[in-house]
Amino acid sequence: MALATRAAPGSVAALVVASLGAGTAPVAIAWLTKLLIDRVAARTPGGLTPLLQLALLLGVVAILSAVIPHVTTFAAATMGRNVRVVVRDRLFTRVSRLPGLVRLEDPPFYDRLMLALQAGAESPGQVLGGVLGLTQAIITMTGFLITLTVLSPVMAAVVVVAAVPAFAAEILLNKRRVRLAWQLGPTERRELFYTELLRSLQTAKEIRLFNVADFLRTRMLTDLRSINSARQRMDRQVLTTQGALALLSAGIASGGLVWAAASALSGRLTVGDVSMFVAAVAGTQSSLTGLIRGLSVMHQAQLMFDHYRIVMRTPSDLPVSATPRPVPELSGGIELRGVWFRYGDDQPWVLRDTNLLIRAGQATALVGRNGSGKSTLVKLLCRLYDPTRGAILWDGVDIREFDPAQLRDRLSAVFQDYTCYDLTVAENIAMGDISALDDPPRLEAAAERAGVADVVDRLPRGYETLLSRMFQDVQDGDPASGVLLSGGQWQRVALARALLRDRHDLLILDEPSSGLDAEAEYEIHRRLKRYRAGRTSLLISHRLGTVRDAPTIAVLDGGRVTEQGRHEELLDRDGTYARLFTLQARGYSGEAEDEPAEVAARTDRPVTGSATLAESSRSVRAGSPPG
Repeated sequence: MALATRAAPGSVAALVVASLGAGTAPVAIAWLTKLLIDRVAARTPGGLTPLLQLALLLGVVAILSAVIPHVTTFAAATMGRNVRVVVRDRLFTRVSRLPGLVRLEDPPFYDRLMLALQAGAESPGQVLGGVLGLTQAIITMTGFLITLTVLSPVMAAVVVVAAVPAFAAEILLNKRRVRLAWQLGPTERRELFYTELLRSLQTAKEIRLFNVADFLRTRMLTDLRSINSARQRMDRQVLTTQGALALLSAGIASGGLVWAAASALSGRLTVGDVSMFVAAVAGTQSSLTGLIRGLSVMHQAQLMFDHYRIVMRTPSDLPVSATPRPVPELSGGIELRGVWFRYGDDQPWVLRDTNLLIRAGQATALVGRNGSGKSTLVKLLCRLYDPTRGAILWDGVDIREFDPAQLRDRLSAVFQDYTCYDLTVAENIAMGDISALDDPPRLEAAAERAGVADVVDRLPRGYETLLSRMFQDVQDGDPASGVLLSGGQWQRVALARALLRDRHDLLILDEPSSGLDAEAEYEIHRRLKRYRAGRTSLLISHRLGTVRDAPTIAVLDGGRVTEQGRHEELLDRDGTYARLFTLQARGYSGEAEDEPAEVAARTDRPVTGSATLAESSRSVRAGSPPG
């Protein structure tokens, strides 16, 4: 209620006044109707004036009763919109302040976040509506119950007692509804996943090529039918329970009407008394029903609102010191010392006793097979996770002693799975440093460094071109305004985003040229080599020819750094690096092979072709680049 009041105080005030009016109006109408009927039936002297006054007063109350629901609807809608804004702001502020990725990778937390978004937007209004509904019902019920007690104390007691099972039934149904919403979370998430696949442009090519639309649609419909079936069972329970309660109420009302008719025939009640009795029974039952439903809505809203409370109270997934140390400018280097890491207690180790020194002012290259832990190491450097064991030191200080946000201000990165935002070119690049959004020269300089400036200049609106077809109407429906880039062009935009943050201490490049052709890759690495000179950088690449000039090349194998050194040193050791490099060189030189290089290396037999592995290594070292 406090949340609703802070979000929309004027709407809440209007709802309170409307609720008081709506609670008083039915009782006033019933009494005015009784007085009017009795005066007409008794034909009391006094002329038409008293009748007209009663009729006029009754009309005014009826008009107010007719207007109040519309005022309530308007105020409730206004309040709901304001509450939705506040709730989204608070929830996503809280989620964005979780410094790591652990919570977002937890499916139950994701389900709870979705329910929190729904409950946070709806529950404040429901609780406030429930409270006002209770107030309205109590006012109406009190007036009618007093009247009914005067006319028939027994009937008043019967009507009240009959409301007890209705209240108990509503509470039970609420618990089942909330439990069902939680149980259906995974199935609804899966159904949404299949729906997104079927409607996504990114997946349309493969879905059509491999003709799997029917398969995905069947999966989606299976989950949707499962959801519908569960909700149908719930609706059936509601129908059975509430139907039985409605029959009970109708039976009581019918019995009361028979008693009132008999009492009128015997002269114990007047015609006005009968109309008042009928209105009192109906009003009391209606008020009790409203009271029960108000309590029911409040109860269900409170149960659902627990998801909002839990998300808002979710503790940090990374420990953050109350008095973090300032992050100094990197002068010595970043060291991974005995780092072990796995994504969960039941998951395998990704990094095992990893030791690596990234020297300040130098380029360090990291190579290894797929799954060796390279991208995980990058996440640890960005402190998206903390090591399970060991430490990462920044000039000798454990990075856990820094504020994660301040640490990341000193980093810049191109991730292998970079993001393509449905925004303009300028906004896509400015995601690297949002303060540059109003500084076009900085954006253009970053685009130039990434080799994408010429591409942008050819776009319909330059840096203001929308890189999406999703929001073309935002730019006046101009069909040329929304542009789709190629994979390589997107990669350069992502690279420009990273290079925009030019005051960083560490630049991480995780496969920065994987989507480029040979000529574009050569040009990008030429630019990057010039840009990285004298800067601290970590370059990760499967194409070993792009890292051969790095002062330090580290080989990550099985979660450990197994080799370190310069390109020539690693080739002389004839280890993993030499084997991978030679294999790539042989692939580029076009040599045929009848057996894997590892087999040839173990048996010392020459590879099919004109050169042995050692000879291939020497020829590559002499100047035949593999990539």
